[in-house]
Amino acid sequence: MSVIFALATGAGRSAVAVMRLSGAGTGEVLAALAGRLPAPRRASLRLLRHAGVELDRALVLWFPGPGSYTGEDSAELHLHGGPAVIAAVAEALAALGARPAEPGEFTRRAFLHGRLDLTAAEGIADLISAETEAQRRQALRQAEGGLAARHAAWAQRLTQLLARQEAFIEFEEEDLPGDLDARVEADAATLRGELEAMLAEGDRGEKLREGLTIAILGAPNAGKSSLLNALAGREAAIVSARAGTTRDVVEVRLILAGVPVTLADTAGLREAADEIEQEGIRRALARAETADLRLLVFAADAAPDEATLALRGPDALVVLNKADLPHAGLEGALPVSARSGEGLAALRQRLEEAAAARAGLAEVAVLTRPRHRAALREAVEELARLPEAGLPELRAEALRRALRALGRLTGRVDVEQVLDVVFGEFCIGK
Repeated sequence: MSVIFALATGAGRSAVAVMRLSGAGTGEVLAALAGRLPAPRRASLRLLRHAGVELDRALVLWFPGPGSYTGEDSAELHLHGGPAVIAAVAEALAALGARPAEPGEFTRRAFLHGRLDLTAAEGIADLISAETEAQRRQALRQAEGGLAARHAAWAQRLTQLLARQEAFIEFEEEDLPGDLDARVEADAATLRGELEAMLAEGDRGEKLREGLTIAILGAPNAGKSSLLNALAGREAAIVSARAGTTRDVVEVRLILAGVPVTLADTAGLREAADEIEQEGIRRALARAETADLRLLVFAADAAPDEATLALRGPDALVVLNKADLPHAGLEGALPVSARSGEGLAALRQRLEEAAAARAGLAEVAVLTRPRHRAALREAVEELARLPEAGLPELRAEALRRALRALGRLTGRVDVEQVLDVVFGEFCIGK
């Protein structure tokens, strides 16, 4: 593969900037810049030159393959972080035959050289993007091979089942246990149950990785915008005594129980006065459909409106705002006051509990992407065919298909169609 290079540290002026190189020929490029190769894995201070021009005095590290991140010859240049230095070194590298790396190309090469599997590569991408402690822990567990280890255990059991089934076919006339075929089916059913249990956990891992959405819904002047501002701790939405002030969705990003949450204030639900408000209400109802949690806000100084009451359900939390005013209460509602702060701590606690329940961090590796669940679901479907398969050859084929489906989880088979999607999430230089 050609020599690639990219800045591994952030863009802009800094004390130190790290330029990474990888690929066959990296040693020649490095020697041309630094005069000679340093000892492997030992930092060496060198004056970098090209075409007779001094570029920078930098720390140089040499990582001969396969003992490198990518599995091929690699190097790092620890430069002074000025834009002119970075540009000059990049120009020199290009002149020496190297090219700028594509997003995720370093990690893609690591995958292609067997340094990590596809789930670990995805974990690295998640680790780079992690905003919260909970996201960091989940991503690190996956990057360290937690999900791959669970896959390896399943794949090993499936391989053993397939071997036993093949033995039953190939050596039918030999002295094999009479119940071998039945035992394969029973063990496959046990494995299928374990895969189904993992699928039953739902998309908690995805929710933690991507974040939750909470839609604030209610009638005009119920205090939705005031509640959004109170939870956000800043004036994010315009508050007015005039009904229908909010016409579009106003979003605020929060962290609740270590889970990123987008809190969305929406237009008040009522008969629209004009086409603009009508569009705002349409967007409010659309957000209610897709939200992970609906925060239904009623005003203590007004009768509960039917449009908001119709949205009650298991994914809804009912709030009675303006609780500092005289009121008769509302069954099942949490009394709060965005103005005085009454009940806000209890509301935040309830929201944190809801966020943790929907996307709480598990102590084991979980599925974090739709493709993970698709692979497991296909494996379960293939294992479910075993009791219906009348011939041993058909049972063996179902086991092979299940094993192939599991292989897609870590990228052992049929990976080309997902590589561009997976590594396209990376930033340049990783």
